[in-house]
Amino acid sequence: QGRPVESGGGLVPPGASLRLSCEFSRRDVHIIATGWHRQAPGKERELIASITRGGSATYAPFVEGRFTISRDTAKKVTYLHLTNLTPDDTAVYYCSARDYYGLDFWGNGTRVTVSS
Repeated sequence: QGRPVESGGGLVPPGASLRLSCEFSRRDVHIIATGWHRQAPGKERELIASITRGGSATYAPFVEGRFTISRDTAKKVTYLHLTNLTPDDTAVYYCSARDYYGLDFWGNGTRVTVSS
């Protein structure tokens, strides 16, 4: 596909966990890093975490250990494991992939709703 494809979102109760997946398998693009972002209703999009091709991960301060980014290089899939979800985590979660030239490819997002 020409852009990353996210999956794994849904409606979950507070305290639940989810694993989001991002697949980007274009062979003509050399990806050096992928990232997860989210945009809550009425708010700007924010970076959650990113991971380099070599596996080095960085996180936004608000994550506070609840989310983990990882990747399966062979499958060209990046994951975001969300734990202890709260209603404040309700958002559309987007995946991005950056190529060697600094060009970012964006997915269409997957919606996560945390509600009892």
